[in-house]
Amino acid sequence: MFDIERWQEIFDAIRKNKLRTFLTGFSVASGIFILVILLGFGQGMQNGIAKEFESDASNRIGVWTQVTTQEYKGLNPGRPIQLKNNNYQSINSNFAGDLEHKSPFFRLRNVTVDYNNESGSYSVEGVSPLFQNIENQFISQGRYLNYGDQEGVAKVVMISNKIKRELLKGEEDPIGSFLKISGINFQIVGVYGDKGGDREEDRLFIPISTAQRVFNGSDNLNMMFFTLKPSGNFEETLAKSIKFTEDIKSYLKVAHTVAPTDPSAVNTFNTLEGVKRFQNLTGGIKFFFWFVGICTIVAGVVGVSNIMMIIVKERTREIGVRKALGARPWTIVGMILHEAIFVTSVAGFAGLIFSMGLLEFVGPSLQVDYVLNPSINFSVAISTVFLLIIAGAIAGFFPAWRASTIRPIEALRDE
Repeated sequence: MFDIERWQEIFDAIRKNKLRTFLTGFSVASGIFILVILLGFGQGMQNGIAKEFESDASNRIGVWTQVTTQEYKGLNPGRPIQLKNNNYQSINSNFAGDLEHKSPFFRLRNVTVDYNNESGSYSVEGVSPLFQNIENQFISQGRYLNYGDQEGVAKVVMISNKIKRELLKGEEDPIGSFLKISGINFQIVGVYGDKGGDREEDRLFIPISTAQRVFNGSDNLNMMFFTLKPSGNFEETLAKSIKFTEDIKSYLKVAHTVAPTDPSAVNTFNTLEGVKRFQNLTGGIKFFFWFVGICTIVAGVVGVSNIMMIIVKERTREIGVRKALGARPWTIVGMILHEAIFVTSVAGFAGLIFSMGLLEFVGPSLQVDYVLNPSINFSVAISTVFLLIIAGAIAGFFPAWRASTIRPIEALRDE
């Protein structure tokens, strides 16, 4: 039931202590504001990192080689290791049940790309048809490379949306047109886009067989790419991918007579390991944000307790009169608690509304590396405010209990 006299008493008490009440409310509001903003940025970092990994398959594994650094079986260090087609075929055969997508990779070096009177410098890479899935590319026009192109050593090429704009000057339908790679005509069969944006679209793709045969690549490979079939959950998939990379390293070191302990002759990268590291990083950052925000809120709650203690001290005579007139201890407790809860609630919701409004209007347009659309789940935010109100009630209880134990005769003597 709404008690207008009780609320009038609360407002009177607040008016008498305007400065202290303002400072306490500001402390509480700023605590909620800081916590919500920090949590919003924590979520924004998680969104940004997820966006970075979105440009490629999230379980992509790459393999490449360098030079040996250790003497082994009479072979000196400094020996270059070269991946071959048969290495790729052996891995493909031995792990066929685990592989989802796979592609050999051969990069052409020192090539020029010409279209009519236009010329550009782009990376030209030989891949298999499944490379599209590994890179998460999408088709804008035409088709992707297929196994017919690969088996027939076809002189066909995939260009990107960016290359179409820059080299073909926005030609509407380039499918079937020819461009030259190091003076050799290649027919355009498709235009692709990449979720990574323009930075991932500086590349042209041709069949791996064409890249090796036409450009004297023999059976050499620069890299190999694989993705594995997902397991039941992330941890199982991660463990499976780590074992797969170790097995690949072991096989290639044996095949190329490399010391088992050589750290750089055979190398791999695993995007799932990167995802795990970033998950741990963002988890740690979120924990830190929670810690800082909660410490700020605790400071506000302590402020509520302190201001209630001061109010109780200043209202000692009033409390004594109330008790002398028959007010019960729990009535006094309720009076002080109402004030503490009122200040905490108003300040908490003010901080929440302001912080969520700021995230709502500023977040989508924020341009910061690895931070994308910072936001916070509303249920988490509102739960935080209610916990704050409970904490404020607990903080106000001790001054309230002290007020309830004041003896009327001592209170009336108070100066």
